[in-house]
Amino acid sequence: MIKEPMMRFRVLGPVSLSPRTPSAAKPRALLATLLVHAGEVVPVHSLIDELWGTEPPRTATTTLQVYVSQLRKVLADGRDEGDGGDGIDKRDARRSEQRIDARRSDARRNELRIDARRRDRGSAGELLTRAPGYLLQVPEGEFDLPRFERLRTEGRTAYQEGDFGHASRLLHDALALWTGPALSGIPHGVRLESAAIRLDELRMEVLEQRIIADLRLGRHQELAGELLALANEHPLRETLHAHLMVALYRTGRGSDALRVYGKLRRSLVEELGVEPSPALARLHERVLRRDPSLDWQPLRDTAGTSTAPGTDAGTGIRTGAATGTDADPGTNANGAGRDGGSTARGPEASRRATAQTTQTEQARQAGHTGQEGGRPLLVPGPAPVLPAVTPGFVGRHEELARGERALRGSAGRRPVRVLAVSGSAGVGKTSLALQLAHRVADLFPDGQLMMRLRGPQGRPLSAAQAGATLLRRLGDDTPGAPPTDPEEVTDRLRRALHGRRLLLVLDDAASVEQIRPLLQAAADCAVILTSRRSAAALDGAEHLLLDAVRPDEAVELLLAAGGERMAQDPVAVAEIARLCGCFPLALRVAAAALTARPHTTPAALAGRLRDERTRLGVLREGDLDLRSSLMTGYQEVGPALQRAFRLLALAPAPDFGVWTAAALLDTDRSVAEETAEELVRAQLLEARTDGHTVRYAFHSLLRVLATDLVDGEADSARTRRDTVERLGRTYATLARHADRRLTPGRDWRTSLEPAPTPAPAPTPTGMEPDAERIVGANPLRWFREEATGLVEMVRQTHAAGLWPLVWQLAGAAEGYFHACAAWEDWEETHRLALNAALRAGDTEAEAVIRYSLGDLAWQRREADRAVRHYTDAQHAFKLAGDRIGAARCRIGVADILLGQGRLGAAARRYGRALALCSAGGDSRGVVAALNGLALVNLRQGRKEAAMRQLAQCRRAAERLGDRRWAEYIRRTAARLTSDAPRRPAHTAHAVEVRPGMWLIGTAAPAPSLTRAGAA
Repeated sequence: MIKEPMMRFRVLGPVSLSPRTPSAAKPRALLATLLVHAGEVVPVHSLIDELWGTEPPRTATTTLQVYVSQLRKVLADGRDEGDGGDGIDKRDARRSEQRIDARRSDARRNELRIDARRRDRGSAGELLTRAPGYLLQVPEGEFDLPRFERLRTEGRTAYQEGDFGHASRLLHDALALWTGPALSGIPHGVRLESAAIRLDELRMEVLEQRIIADLRLGRHQELAGELLALANEHPLRETLHAHLMVALYRTGRGSDALRVYGKLRRSLVEELGVEPSPALARLHERVLRRDPSLDWQPLRDTAGTSTAPGTDAGTGIRTGAATGTDADPGTNANGAGRDGGSTARGPEASRRATAQTTQTEQARQAGHTGQEGGRPLLVPGPAPVLPAVTPGFVGRHEELARGERALRGSAGRRPVRVLAVSGSAGVGKTSLALQLAHRVADLFPDGQLMMRLRGPQGRPLSAAQAGATLLRRLGDDTPGAPPTDPEEVTDRLRRALHGRRLLLVLDDAASVEQIRPLLQAAADCAVILTSRRSAAALDGAEHLLLDAVRPDEAVELLLAAGGERMAQDPVAVAEIARLCGCFPLALRVAAAALTARPHTTPAALAGRLRDERTRLGVLREGDLDLRSSLMTGYQEVGPALQRAFRLLALAPAPDFGVWTAAALLDTDRSVAEETAEELVRAQLLEARTDGHTVRYAFHSLLRVLATDLVDGEADSARTRRDTVERLGRTYATLARHADRRLTPGRDWRTSLEPAPTPAPAPTPTGMEPDAERIVGANPLRWFREEATGLVEMVRQTHAAGLWPLVWQLAGAAEGYFHACAAWEDWEETHRLALNAALRAGDTEAEAVIRYSLGDLAWQRREADRAVRHYTDAQHAFKLAGDRIGAARCRIGVADILLGQGRLGAAARRYGRALALCSAGGDSRGVVAALNGLALVNLRQGRKEAAMRQLAQCRRAAERLGDRRWAEYIRRTAARLTSDAPRRPAHTAHAVEVRPGMWLIGTAAPAPSLTRAGAA
């Protein structure tokens, strides 16, 4: 076996040099920079930039030379230590020459070989001075980076040639060279940061290539665990998730593969706002329909014989256990039945059932006929039993596991007496409670009993009625009328349950008061309680809140309940699940509707569900009626909460804060918050938090119900318009405040409201939003949270004909759109705002919106369009008498002229704008004009003049309070202090002419600039 050389030089992990790595950070960073560019001359100025950035000390060159000297000493020490053994051999050879003349010639040859070896080593691992910088020579055999690249290339070649076993080994060896993130343990400049990103991405490429090779070899079982960990480390990397789905599917874990896709999709949508790629979506569809092409096909060697799973292709050497499953068709790979229960525990469950029956029969025959307080004890009959589980139950694995742990107890924790399961109507509380009760039935030898706490019409039973019903179910045949006094009921229940270990499932409780007497009597029993309202007032209870099922579980439920036709169209099935909000009852109704209509396809059903106005009507089949189920929760709350439920559904975004609720309800913040929390407790609204704010949201089907109820009101149109106006004004107030914090001075006017238009009725006293408190110190975060609602409010105010609100809302959001490059939202809102201004005949509003559209066109590199907007806006500003607005337009056109190299025309426009902005007190305009003049002087080679203007510009930006402008100017000035060559008159490269705003120069001016340049 050939021993690989020791890696003396390492960058694939913490940067190190064997036998001794420089201890100080900057010498290590110097070593890393030279190693990344080994064999190349790295200029001195590049090394200085890497070590000290754009503001190096005056002694940077001298200090760099000191670091180079230290590094040369470390390299020399390493060579000497590596040669120690050979030096001893040489001295021994010379002594042998003195003692034994006959061996003199041999010793001389040995000495010559040693000297040659030293000469070879002297040229390796040396740091040489080569103009205009330094060059590090490193032997490839002792440097991990070239060895990694060589193994990577050889592994890819082997894979392309179909030798997957050899490819896997080579890529494994390449990955084994890594000891951590690339270039770690040192400060990173621009070069090292880029190199680290490139190397880490190369590592991921090699890792994925090796995984693909192992998949081709059938090593699915071994890969599943590794890929689960990798997917957890890289939650948004689609390729890793795709490999994981394939590995899980091929090991008989198709449902887990679907869950992987569902989790990834949620992460992509929540964090990036995008759906999975089409390729991954197609893989998801193939898993759903169990596409045979996903099954692993054994490779065949050149002799035509099959290669078993876990065997290297072409060699027959076994490297892992064979995969596959012999699970029954009715179970998944974990032994779980399709209803979510555990089929693996079948024999154990049978044994427990037999033991339970024997114990019950012995108790019945014994009679328990003793006396207590002069009253005969009840003689228990046969142990009560539970109804059968809901057919087709799927999913809820986490909730079932948590509930079972609570009822059974765990290490260091006693079993709970009461498990309270809450959730909105139709979410599957009863089905889950039954599943859970069957799972823990072995703990309760005296039986399990389920009782509904509502009467035939859905009205809640009183506490006395519930107790009397439970007594009858327990075998109490005491003559006379059933008890009506709660204390008597509790006393008789306590005697009936004395000494009996029962599990009670109390379904659909209306309130804590209804069940408290039952719980007091059942001291020796365990209780699973279901309720639409939170039972937080119950002491010592474990609470389990149910929400909609996951998308993959929703698809699984539809497939289980809808038969073969559902499986034939996985795309339509996924859409049905989404349109049903992954709500279990809605999914069951949808499956039943398809089953009842053999001529209907899943795609047709999805089409009928797309219309929100008729969706609840479609989800009705026989005695399954989703609307009726959802209405029960609505009807149980009072008129004030019903009104709040309807109005809050008019919120313009999927979720909203307390201030939005206050505006919608036309009340103050504290009342709005309490109202929203009441709806949360009634399971009509959801509350979410990210740690600093609480936001509320409707389940999609509850929102549909609420909007249906609004539309059913006699004055629904008036209600909607009043709500839009009220909420629009609140949004505008907060957005203007946030905009002033985000981009100080951007809007040089205090308001765009037209003077002649009569002001609407003022907001009631004490109900105006506290902008400082709501927006806080982070306006960008406020905009990000409210952007969806803000854009929708622009649409709604335009549809309602509230013209001033349209341009106020759009204009206040421009700074955010710019900061976040939200070009599409910028375009849509300002097109609507321009239309509103034209329809209202407001010239100044038109000018402001056209100016903003010019900035947008400029960001999109559309110079002609930008100039047209700026020119039209300048004309409108002149008509409106707004000299500052006209000056801002001049600056916009001047920026474009600068980018195209028309320096004289740009300078004239900047100078005129500077005079106008200075006279008008427009600080932000002064900053922009001074910055433009500085860039013109820089292009013309007048560096000192540019530096003076940048200094003035920076002081003005700091007075303005705009940190982004001040930082941009600081960076520009820092670049000027270096010895970079002067830029040419006009360039094809990107030019940053405002903070975050870039323009691509062109070889020739755009046609429209000829007209603009003369202005």
